Amino acid sequence: MKFYSRKLIKPGDLNANNTLFGGALLKWIDEEAGIYAMTKLDSKQVVTKFISEIDFVNSAKQGDVIEIGLEYQAIGRTSITFSCMVRNVFTQKTIIAIEKLVFVKIDSQENPIPHEKTEETMGFTKQES
Repeated sequence: MKFYSRKLIKPGDLNANNTLFGGALLKWIDEEAGIYAMTKLDSKQVVTKFISEIDFVNSAKQGDVIEIGLEYQAIGRTSITFSCMVRNVFTQKTIIAIEKLVFVKIDSQENPIPHEKTEETMGFTKQES
């Protein structure tokens, strides 16, 4: 798992329990994974197709710093799949785990289209796949 970005938990990111609002975290994950899919598929025309079960393991509080990790899982004809883990930078405790995030390349009518990429052309090695 490679960790690509960090976020500082601020007052506007909190829920009524004064812990990190899950919706804010999911927004950050979707954005980070979407950008990663765009860079690997060489296209801005990428959309989220599927997010598997989301496991909220631990909470984060104001002032915590979290980092978002992504790991390549699979490549399809029109799609690319990652797993995700978010952890606290200082305690290393897992905040959230998602087994599968699927992104699809689309055309101007939002229909899936082949991306014509392979593990090799995206630069994945056996250790990453």
